[in-house]
Amino acid sequence: MHHRSNEADVVAWKGKRMRLSRTRLPGRSLAVCAALVTAGSLVAGCGGDGDTDPVPATPTEGTVSLTIAAPTSADVPNPDEVTPAAAAQLCDMMRAEVGNWSEQGEVVGRVSFNGTVHNWAVRNGGLNDAVLADQSIIDTATIQECPDVRQQVLDALNLDDLAAGLAGF
Repeated sequence: MHHRSNEADVVAWKGKRMRLSRTRLPGRSLAVCAALVTAGSLVAGCGGDGDTDPVPATPTEGTVSLTIAAPTSADVPNPDEVTPAAAAQLCDMMRAEVGNWSEQGEVVGRVSFNGTVHNWAVRNGGLNDAVLADQSIIDTATIQECPDVRQQVLDALNLDDLAAGLAGF
């Protein structure tokens, strides 16, 4: 059986003439039909029986009242205050580094000491501003919390007080 060529069956692609095949795929058509019937059944099943209550109207007026208690001084931390816990942390950080500072020498050791104090201040709520305003708070905190560690740092960095070793604050 010879298939007659029709103009609609011939197309040009990249300068070449090609013939389109008219082969039908009955299996594919059947599968598509079955899928459409199934989808239609599912959608129709979601329609309900038509006995639905109307949705109540959204209220147009209303008031909202909030009462917020003022914070007490215990609720608001003082960002310029070195707490005993913060002082203990500074002592722990200096204790861990004082041996390195001794080995590094006083110039490099002082740079490292400054880094430790900056790190500590950031970890404790941004005490950098407080240290900028009064560098002696480092001495005050360490005299109260760890005078022995403070003395080791003073000896390692050849300082009279810790405030003298702070640069960039």
